[in-house]
Amino acid sequence: MFKRILLATDGSAASDHAATLAISLARTHGATLTALYVVDPYPYLGIGEANPMGFNAYMEAARGHGAEAHARVAQMAAEGGASVPLVTRLVEDVSVIEGVLETARDTQADLIVIGSHGRTGIARVVLGSVAAKVVAQSPVPVLVTR
Repeated sequence: MFKRILLATDGSAASDHAATLAISLARTHGATLTALYVVDPYPYLGIGEANPMGFNAYMEAARGHGAEAHARVAQMAAEGGASVPLVTRLVEDVSVIEGVLETARDTQADLIVIGSHGRTGIARVVLGSVAAKVVAQSPVPVLVTR
């Protein structure tokens, strides 16, 4: 049923749970799994003078965090049975929602798997829900885990 599964990961516990499910589905269906980490745009561009040292430090830290998230998914995919074809992608300069949806289109994903942090109340209203926005805008099925 699924041949190309996209896993959106941010290295959190919610993403680890999503990875477990995505890996299981990829094994069951013989699908390729793409693990995606999206680097949020640098938050201080356009505010006063840009500090290249701050930008470089931000990008280096974000790329390192992405590499750690990908390594964790690769480790999980290697454990417990048949190997899962795994592709890792790091996307920069777009919002997480845009990065997930663009990568889903680029990889022709049949399914997007994403973890939810489970925010409720005012935190959800103020911060929004990336998972909810992906569900609302995705042309393919989205599995949201918590």
